[in-house]
Amino acid sequence: MSGNRTFTMIKPDAVEAGNTGNIIQMITDAGFSIKAMKLTNLSKEQAEEFYAVHAERPFYGELVSYMTSGAIVAAILEKDNAVADFRALIGATDPAEAEAGTIRKAYAESKGRNAVHGSDSDENAGIECDFHFEIAELV
Repeated sequence: MSGNRTFTMIKPDAVEAGNTGNIIQMITDAGFSIKAMKLTNLSKEQAEEFYAVHAERPFYGELVSYMTSGAIVAAILEKDNAVADFRALIGATDPAEAEAGTIRKAYAESKGRNAVHGSDSDENAGIECDFHFEIAELV
């Protein structure tokens, strides 16, 4: 991944609320190019696997249920310093603590329904991109 790609998911709350287009616009306005994108639904098994790192946490079951409650938009984004720049763009997990101009400040409902996921490291970006996309799907 060499630091120029990251992964994002627009979560069910934001898709259901009709915020997908606005979020994508914020992403592209921030200089990211979209290398792959799809609208899909996660199965319970996929959500459990994707969030396995949180399996021992008390919110895991609720997280899996939430992530399978509706459609998501998965995307691979490209830009220099992609992971750090995207984390700055999405803002704090809790929208009450997110800075103005961030995606979560604008579109998240709560800490648990926070509109978007963003990879937290270059290594995880690679894992998450591979989880959701085949190499043939990349632009």
